[in-house]
Amino acid sequence: MNLIETLRVALTALSTNRLRALLTTLGIVIGIASVVSLTSLGGGVQNYVLSQFESLGLDILTVSSTRARGSSAIQPLNTADVEALTALGEAANIKAVAAVYSVQGTGVMGDSSVSVSVQGVTPNYGTVNDWKPLTGSFITQAQVNESARVAILGSTTVEDLFGDASYNPVGETMLINGQVFTIVGTMEERTSTLGTTNETILVPISTAQTRLDNVHIAGKGYRVSQILVQVNDADTVDAVTDQVEGYFLRAHGIANINNADFSVTSATTALEALEQVIGVLTIFLSGIAAISLIVGGVGVMNIMLVSVSERTREIGLRKALGAQGSDILGQFLIESILLSLLGGFIGIVLSWLILQIAGQFLEDLVLSITASSALIATAVSSVIGILSGLYPASRAARMNPIQALRFE
Repeated sequence: MNLIETLRVALTALSTNRLRALLTTLGIVIGIASVVSLTSLGGGVQNYVLSQFESLGLDILTVSSTRARGSSAIQPLNTADVEALTALGEAANIKAVAAVYSVQGTGVMGDSSVSVSVQGVTPNYGTVNDWKPLTGSFITQAQVNESARVAILGSTTVEDLFGDASYNPVGETMLINGQVFTIVGTMEERTSTLGTTNETILVPISTAQTRLDNVHIAGKGYRVSQILVQVNDADTVDAVTDQVEGYFLRAHGIANINNADFSVTSATTALEALEQVIGVLTIFLSGIAAISLIVGGVGVMNIMLVSVSERTREIGLRKALGAQGSDILGQFLIESILLSLLGGFIGIVLSWLILQIAGQFLEDLVLSITASSALIATAVSSVIGILSGLYPASRAARMNPIQALRFE
């Protein structure tokens, strides 16, 4: 019997018991749908996280002060450090260096007030963070030199003070910690969900260091909260990190980096760690979902064994008419594979429907079934069909035709 004839016989046998065939594939349908949906969801989450981190800047290193192990003393970051890193410049693949000094402040406008983080920033802070003014202008070097009392409001702060995020307050005055400031601009809204940058007030860094606080350090200028180092190319982040760490180890007189009183972090490092966590979680959940595939395979095997028992006389008759054991083996094996492939196909369709529904609730995620997921699902279905049908098929192929014809 050729392959086409064997396939025709297998299809005829399955169509005779359509309901049983569909119920047999249920476990495989659920397993394939679960695995494909979870892997697609994991891929969507990874892409979303990547886009969020890209909005923060994968080419930016953030230097912050931390408490050294076994020590209560911290050498604060200062403007001398900013100048030293700036001097490294192109030789160290550093594109720009910005600084931030943060103080907690209360902004008052008429009867409205808001408690926010007031960030004193350098003129290149907006450029380094790719954050542009929506109205007005950004901090200038002249305003930093004069410690000018000017302020730029984040979109959330504008809404809190004026009741409308689209309101243009440029030119108006407000109080910050009891001092009069002139509003010179508002910042565009940042869509990233990884931070609260919209709820802020930006002022010249020298204003925050001298008017809103007094953080002078003898011989080193003024204290800063963070130093942002923008690299020329995201591929050089690791190399620049080593150079920046080396500078601070020397500047702070630290021999072992494990005892450092500073940290150098990047969005790239955090992204890699988060992607690894998401990947492991996706594999773990997919592994749990794959258990239903095993159950589905057992279900297919069970039904095929029942089918062999029910069709014992048919098998005996076919063998008596000259069918070889390989013909019987092929027929039942193809039936098993067809059942599994049917379950895989229905599972892929079901997972597509699940992702379409999930996409209505998770609008920020792009959820779709990739070609690799579909191919893997098809391959898994085929393997399950072969493994679950192999024993029943071989059992049918080994039947003695005389005994099979006598079977009641």
